[in-house]
Amino acid sequence: MNVLFPALRDGSPAPALRFGDRALSHRQLAVVAGPLAERIGELTPGGRARIAVWATPTLETSVGVVAALLAGVAAVPVNPRIGERELAHIVADSAPALVLAAPDAELPGPLAALPRLDVAVTVPGEETPPGPLPAEPGDESPALIVYTSGTTGPPKGVVLPRRAIAHTLDALEDAWQWTADDVLVHALPLFHVHGLILGVLGPLRRGGSVHHLGRFSTEAVARELAADGTMLFGVPTMYHRLALDAGEDPALAKALARARLLVSGSAALPLTDHERLTAATGRRVIERYGMTETLMNTSVRADAPDATGTVGVPLPGVYVRLVDDAGQAVEAGDGETVGEIQVRGPNLFTEYLNRPDATAAAFDGGWFRTGDMAVRDAAGNYRIVGRKATDLIKSGGYKIGAGEIENALLAHPGVAEAAVTGERDEDLGERIVAWIVPETGPGAGPAPSAQELTDHVARQLAPHKRPRTVHFLTALPRNDMGKILKRELRPAAPPAGGPDA
Repeated sequence: MNVLFPALRDGSPAPALRFGDRALSHRQLAVVAGPLAERIGELTPGGRARIAVWATPTLETSVGVVAALLAGVAAVPVNPRIGERELAHIVADSAPALVLAAPDAELPGPLAALPRLDVAVTVPGEETPPGPLPAEPGDESPALIVYTSGTTGPPKGVVLPRRAIAHTLDALEDAWQWTADDVLVHALPLFHVHGLILGVLGPLRRGGSVHHLGRFSTEAVARELAADGTMLFGVPTMYHRLALDAGEDPALAKALARARLLVSGSAALPLTDHERLTAATGRRVIERYGMTETLMNTSVRADAPDATGTVGVPLPGVYVRLVDDAGQAVEAGDGETVGEIQVRGPNLFTEYLNRPDATAAAFDGGWFRTGDMAVRDAAGNYRIVGRKATDLIKSGGYKIGAGEIENALLAHPGVAEAAVTGERDEDLGERIVAWIVPETGPGAGPAPSAQELTDHVARQLAPHKRPRTVHFLTALPRNDMGKILKRELRPAAPPAGGPDA
């Protein structure tokens, strides 16, 4: 049996959680979470029940999830910005026995109808002895049920066992040289893998600490990294802001430069932002690759040569392969041959809750089909091309990844944001379509024309990779993790007197 949080059971006085001016050491966390875990156990006899957690970015959410894990009861983190229809589906599908929430939280209808257990956190004195903690269940016991974004249907509940969480966090300890001395800084939401499992449970498993900013700002990042922060987790939209501001703000650039590790995830970080951050700080940003179903699969290692633009190599104990359209493994490591990523290892989920059909369809033998397309270079680094369904464009006999065209477009000084999709075309099979948010910041010139951007891509890459259609928007649709929602891309209304470009 793998104890998830050794420092908690050892009563370590080292800092563990900090949200604003409220903080708990590992010892204090044990004092607070232990009785809550006991109460959860009393309300869910037999340990087979599930509980919902109203996952606001607060100390209460972190304590509630830790208590559920100590009690051996599967927790279902719920996005506090969730829509009514999606929430109703999640509650009906997971059938939680109760909901954990901060005392002052107002819960929407489907959750408000459940029995409620308030997570009231009063910071105890360090001299307060923690009581005995419950015995932890086996490694295959469900720990969390995290719902997918539901882009192709109702969200599916991904059942993550304790084994997968422990393995991923220990593999990242190796890849990132993560220790108890590290202080992680982030402002990620706590209803998803990135912010909750990596960003809160990761530091707790290492015996280190996390400083959650509550709300992201470049000023808050600079303040925490200039103090005692050693690691920063973020998504590309955050790093884009940091890249722009670091070039103008020496204090921010200095704070980022002193961080031991800068990690970006949940979507690809554009090469332009990599370059801006490196120019301003002298530091590189490490990228990693994972999914809700697999947790972390690959990462650029902290002790490895620069691999900017890739998501690195497989983590210890994780097996990764590329498979072609015929289902055959791709042996080439030429950085050009595209295949679907398939994964196996102890980091994988157990099942989709109540969906044996979807679970069976997700696997090729023992390999999980990720639906992500990638290439592998000679050093074994993987570069994500995009989602098979939305980012791999088959045009004129070529397989073209949307990501490289997006990077080329972002290299144009008049482009602030870019997304690329495919559209049915009678001659080409699919035509390349670009969705552009023009740069409007200080010093921005006139917005580029569609022809200018098309020619720019043709010069940067190859003529067959140029967009055939360019749409201009004021913003790209994104989810809470900053991922572009390509299925929601629609042309803006054309201006009076002329069509969209």
